[in-house]
Amino acid sequence: MKTIPLILLVLCFSSFLSAQNKRKLVWSDEFGYTGLPDSAKWRYDVGGHGWGNNELQYYTHARTENARVENGHLVIEARKENRENREYTSARLTTKGRGDWLYGRIDVRAKLPKGVGTWPAIWMLGSRTPMKWPDDGEIDIMEHVGYDQGMVHASVHCRKYFHSIGTQKTAKTEVPDCSETFHVYSLDWDAENITMLIDDKPYFSFKNEHSDATAWPFDKPFHLLLNIAVGGGWGGQKGVDPAVYPQQMLVDYVRVYQ
Repeated sequence: MKTIPLILLVLCFSSFLSAQNKRKLVWSDEFGYTGLPDSAKWRYDVGGHGWGNNELQYYTHARTENARVENGHLVIEARKENRENREYTSARLTTKGRGDWLYGRIDVRAKLPKGVGTWPAIWMLGSRTPMKWPDDGEIDIMEHVGYDQGMVHASVHCRKYFHSIGTQKTAKTEVPDCSETFHVYSLDWDAENITMLIDDKPYFSFKNEHSDATAWPFDKPFHLLLNIAVGGGWGGQKGVDPAVYPQQMLVDYVRVYQ
């Protein structure tokens, strides 16, 4: 068996460290506290108007029943309860104004809910105010619908490519234990490519075609969103099983590198 010269090992390791050091951690939440999510990092989208998808939940503000940190995890919980003429409550956390980034790597280690009618998501929207959808772009790092248990989806949406006109760019992959085990859902994003990964394995890529902003609005800051929707045009395609609630998405950490 041939031995690898020590100098070659040193050079390889140095190259690896150099590559790793090109990106630095610029924002994170490790959830090493208890109570409401850190208000310096997270805000809430609030309301029950269907959110453009005929969703059934009312998103609450600063309510521990729907969003809290405990045992080292962020807990987003969808519940079967009446609020503001809606039969379910949940939370939609966003970093807008507290974490907005152009390019980089985002890692979210999470365990997903399960059950027909659940629709958890880890995603991003353009940070322009007021935002115009889909013109300002959407990056779906992870979506899961409970009627298709164990299948995880990634997509991008923009004026040229979005689901309402049937041109969205999307992919899916099997993660059979996504509701039993934590996995790292990641976005790798630069001026040329958007790539989604699970446990560091890529399964979706969208390239900059260098045409115009209708195909690549992804050259401006975006912010992160974490939520569980109930029902809706996609999540509720096969109904909603009220017996499965409450359901939780647990998040172990969120890390952003640039």
